[in-house]
Amino acid sequence: MAASLLFDRSLIKARRRRAVALGPATFLVDRVAEDMVERLAAVMRRFPITVDLGTPSDGLRRALQTCPQIETLIGVDTVPEAVASARPLAVVAEDDMLPLAPASVDLVVSGLSLQAVNDLPGVFAQIRRALKPDGLFIAALVGGDTLTELRQSFAEAEAEIEGGVSPRVAPFADVRAIGALLQRAGFALPVTDLDRVTVRYDSGFALMHDLRRMAAGNALVERRRVPLRRATLMRMAEIYSERFGGADGRVHATFDIIWLSGWAPHASQQQPLAPGSAKHRLADALGGREFGPESV
Repeated sequence: MAASLLFDRSLIKARRRRAVALGPATFLVDRVAEDMVERLAAVMRRFPITVDLGTPSDGLRRALQTCPQIETLIGVDTVPEAVASARPLAVVAEDDMLPLAPASVDLVVSGLSLQAVNDLPGVFAQIRRALKPDGLFIAALVGGDTLTELRQSFAEAEAEIEGGVSPRVAPFADVRAIGALLQRAGFALPVTDLDRVTVRYDSGFALMHDLRRMAAGNALVERRRVPLRRATLMRMAEIYSERFGGADGRVHATFDIIWLSGWAPHASQQQPLAPGSAKHRLADALGGREFGPESV
């Protein structure tokens, strides 16, 4: 069954090109790049072939080039401008149809891109197939309560000014759902965690300016196709300031970064014990008594 279309991928690509031309806002990608290098440093192995999948800007690739574990690094993106500086290799491809042969790469990384694909389970499955046995997938994507302040402010302003509410901020997956998708795709030893980043802005308009330079504007297929009314926009900014402003007049914005990792299965990995194979009783380890079903 085909995945439902939540995001307008053509619009996302057009906005990615515009962000490259404007000069992208990269503070979140830069944070992810720094964290990615630290996480990979804890993995005691080399990666002969690494793929960077869809990361906006070259910040992650530049950071990875400082890692002694990384040998050949390939940039894959839907927008040619985004991988123009990729060294030594760059590939332009749709992110739901990855041009990667089965069991061909050792490491797949991605920073702040996968939240905008229409078929995330399908992409996870393709990455799993592309990895060599015991290959690693590690990525960061936007999720959780990201931009909850902007979502609430827009909803209240539209309800007040226009008598209804339209989708302005995309829905984001939570960390538990991402973990379940990794298991569903067949990854071994899946791990997820969340990094909450709070950013302060002079106003809601300053936040929206950054979102434009991140190519993170509203790209929902079900978005309203009429221009945003000025009165609604101004009221949104007022509500944002009233509800989420500090004593200094600045407002805050939440960005939840979900980190995920998983391994392509391999015989050398830890395996769960078969039921009934334990050699010691849990009751003995805890210093307690064991009760059978008849005692309950």
